[in-house]
Parts: sequence; C-alpha cells; structure tokens
Amino acid sequence: MQKPVTQFTITIPIRPADLEGIGRAVLQYGLAIVFLWFGGMKFTAYEAQGIAPFIAHSPFVSWWHTLFGVQGASYMLGFVEISAGVLLALRGVNSLFSAFGGAIGVITYLTTLSFFFTTPGVFEPSLGGFPAISGGVGQFLLKDVVLLGASFFILGSSLGEVQAQQGKQTAAGG
Repeated sequence: MQKPVTQFTITIPIRPADLEGIGRAVLQYGLAIVFLWFGGMKFTAYEAQGIAPFIAHSPFVSWWHTLFGVQGASYMLGFVEISAGVLLALRGVNSLFSAFGGAIGVITYLTTLSFFFTTPGVFEPSLGGFPAISGGVGQFLLKDVVLLGASFFILGSSLGEVQAQQGKQTAAGG
C-alpha cells in the first residue's frame, strides 16, 4: 500500500521576481500599445461612429458632440489617447512622463467606466438585466476595469521612481 502524498515541490526555472518584472513591463508597454492603437483608430469614421453612443449618453462628455461634432470629438479623444501612449512608452527616458501617461489613463478609464451606467444596451434584458451584461456594449466596457487598474499601478510605480530619483539628487546635493 502506498503512502498518500502530503507534500510536493514545484521547481520553476525563473524566479517569481523575474515574472513580476515581466508583468510590469507588459503592463507598461501593453497599455501604451492599447492607447496608441485605440487612439489611432479614433481618426477613422468607423471608430467615431462606434463611440458616438457612449459619448452621446454621458452626462460628463456629451457636450463634446455639440462643441466638436461626432468626428471632432473622436479626433480629440484620439489625440489624448495617443499622447497617453507616447508618455507611457517614454518611461525609460523619464518616469515623470510615464506618471502623466498613467494619470491620463486613470481619468480616461474612470470616464469610460461611467459609460457602464449611462449607455443603453450594457445590461442584457433577455437575461433579466443587471447583473447580466451584453456581449457587445457591456463586455466592451468591462475590460476597462483592468485597464484602470493598470493605469493606477503605472501611475503609482512611476511616481515612486520619480520620488526615489529626487531623493538620490537631494542626498547627492546635500
């Protein structure tokens, strides 16, 4: 009769800290790519029409359509998103750039998550509404929870690097 297994060991060829570093880089530059790609799409009529219902139903940004028109609002958002992507990608140059990119991300994703509550079609009526979300609008917006978390993480870690650098400069100068 065999003894029951009560313990086993997992050996992995990479350290957990290395995996964390890879994850940090993927968050940083993956978010930059998302902003650059989504921002570039805002310069197409296809995307402008696609985001129009989100903007139109928002109490925070519906005025964009009045002021800039549907395509103009999309252009403005595209400029902001591309700017955030570039700032995030410049972390290796200066962490302050990345902090600004992270802050833009936080504002962007808080805004888009507000669409969850203002845009028709988020909750699936054939399944009884809330908490069932639609396969289109609801699931499209839900991903922004993760992107918001990535933006907060990048903002915090970038500001931590800025503070550490300022501390080194103060120590060297004082």
